Amino acid sequence: MPPPDPIEKLRLSLVERVRGVFNDTSAGQQPVPVSDDALFERDSPIRLVHADIVGMMVGGIRALLLQMLHPAALQGVLDHSNFREDMHGRLRRTARFIAVTTFGHRDEAMKAIERVNRIHSQVAGTLPDGAPYSATDPRTLAWVHVTEASSFLAGYKRHVRPDMPGHEQDEYYRQFAVIARALGADPVPTSRNEAEELFRELREDLRTSPAAREVAQLVLTQRAPGTPPGLQAMLGADAVEMLPPFARTMLGLTRPGIAALPARAATWSMGKTLRWAFRQD
Repeated sequence: MPPPDPIEKLRLSLVERVRGVFNDTSAGQQPVPVSDDALFERDSPIRLVHADIVGMMVGGIRALLLQMLHPAALQGVLDHSNFREDMHGRLRRTARFIAVTTFGHRDEAMKAIERVNRIHSQVAGTLPDGAPYSATDPRTLAWVHVTEASSFLAGYKRHVRPDMPGHEQDEYYRQFAVIARALGADPVPTSRNEAEELFRELREDLRTSPAAREVAQLVLTQRAPGTPPGLQAMLGADAVEMLPPFARTMLGLTRPGIAALPARAATWSMGKTLRWAFRQD
């Protein structure tokens, strides 16, 4: 037998390490099998966008930061989540939901959506001003969705395809709308223009607060076990750079400015390396 190829060993080691970040391997959890009978066709925009690890990580951080500015979304996290002790677990579960609904068999995707809907039906309470909130509120879900869709797409364009054609971007929104509607979001954008209009409309629901700023700091500083010490700071700086100015101000965050250039270069390099490792180039 020929000696093992050291480059191939490195590639496989990197793949396993990344899979360990996104899957609870200690409990025997395995990566989501890619199905030809998924909700979306292979090589369609949503599967291309959601397959890029770095774009999704940066976009996911950006989306979380934006979501914490919505009082109901924030209070649901504060009242019904152990995010302070298990931020990584929460992010891992979200990543797995995206993977199952994008790449898994359509039956498994619908089961995952039903599970989330059952959980949301139990998430309710009262805001600090006395108003009731519920995780099933269509308008709150619309904000969660539009922040995710716009952020994931922004991360993909920033790190993979800056020249992604407009019609493919619109198709991405149309595809992601399938999941959003099944989760009860309303209204749901089906194009770039609709997403921009909805973002502007829902911005009036946002509020700044000490709690939102606290959660933002946790999102930006907590490191997943097994990841390099500088990785979270690098991804976080890139995500903050991508935020709209109003959101940075409301969250008490400073635009990295010229300091963001090394972070962007590093995330670009890491993204290219991971696409090589997962044979996506």
